[in-house]
Amino acid sequence: MNKEEALGKLPELLVPWFETHKRSLPWRDTGDPYDVWLSEIMLQQTRVEAVKGYFLRFRKALPDIRSLAACPDDELMKLWEGLGYYSRARNLKKCGGILVDRYGARLPADHKALLALPGIGPYTAGAIASIAFGIPVPAVDGNVLRVWARITGDPSDIALPETKKQVEKEFSGVIRDYAGEGGSPGTFNQALMELGAIVCVPNGAPLCRECPAAGICAALRQDRIGSLPVKSGKKPRRIEEKTVLILQDGERFLIQKRPEKGLLAGLYEFPSLPGFLTAAEVLAKIEALGLEPVRITPLPSAKHIFTHVEWRMQGWLVKLAAESRVEETLLQQTGRDSWIRPHRFVTREETESAYALPSAFSAYARVLQLRQGGQKQDS
Repeated sequence: MNKEEALGKLPELLVPWFETHKRSLPWRDTGDPYDVWLSEIMLQQTRVEAVKGYFLRFRKALPDIRSLAACPDDELMKLWEGLGYYSRARNLKKCGGILVDRYGARLPADHKALLALPGIGPYTAGAIASIAFGIPVPAVDGNVLRVWARITGDPSDIALPETKKQVEKEFSGVIRDYAGEGGSPGTFNQALMELGAIVCVPNGAPLCRECPAAGICAALRQDRIGSLPVKSGKKPRRIEEKTVLILQDGERFLIQKRPEKGLLAGLYEFPSLPGFLTAAEVLAKIEALGLEPVRITPLPSAKHIFTHVEWRMQGWLVKLAAESRVEETLLQQTGRDSWIRPHRFVTREETESAYALPSAFSAYARVLQLRQGGQKQDS
């Protein structure tokens, strides 16, 4: 059986299997394009089990596109807190504004129009178009690339853009043919993704005995499961060392807002200094701001992995003298020292209700007994 024949048989093999084995997910089969869009954005780089709770909370707080577009930034970031890759949330709101202005607060039932919206790339556009609107276009993600490589036995590097384009082209023909026979493009795309998520898995041995496509799988037939797919390695991450400071003034502690562009843009954080500083060096930095530290306590070291950079952190809890006019002093100093930016002193309760601290700082949030969600990566 050649590649074209194998791919052509997938709909008849996968769709019945999917209808029986698909997972129960809160965004599945609701018939609402907003649910498809929101879930697909949340599922980028994030596990399904982690997304379920976030989806339900987000959907309850922002039940439609108009409420999303009107949501204040800090509230939006709080809803997204711990989910990581925060640019996704910013693009959701930006896209929501465009949908309100141009499309009557609805997602367009047009593949090309979807591709033109912020934060919606080829995969997400294909998923929304096919699942929400029945448009016969592919939705090729990592799961689909892995299934394709094993079914066809193709050793092309799936990390290369040209490979993905080729796979999209091949599945375009399959989906058009299937839709022409009365089949549902969205169901087929979901079946492909589901197979890659729960059977033809990325980590560990695939469950070939449970695979409905085992009979046409070239990798299984040729005993090449362990070597497919081929995927080139990523560049090493840049290492950054940081000293994180919790500056405590009575029951309050200092948080500051990150720049509006770049890593963790617009989120709140504990102030930090580059490198690993000793207690004496930290105290000198604080005293140089005109503040009066009365006690310094070491905190656990921590590590956080982003896509292209890894933070290695050590921390210090610094208690400041009472009645030291902390806020007035810092207001005078902001801008003179680059590690103090626009900031505020907040209580634990205020942070939990209103200010999003990314999971990069979860080790230090725990010191203050802050409740946080958490993923391995932020952006």
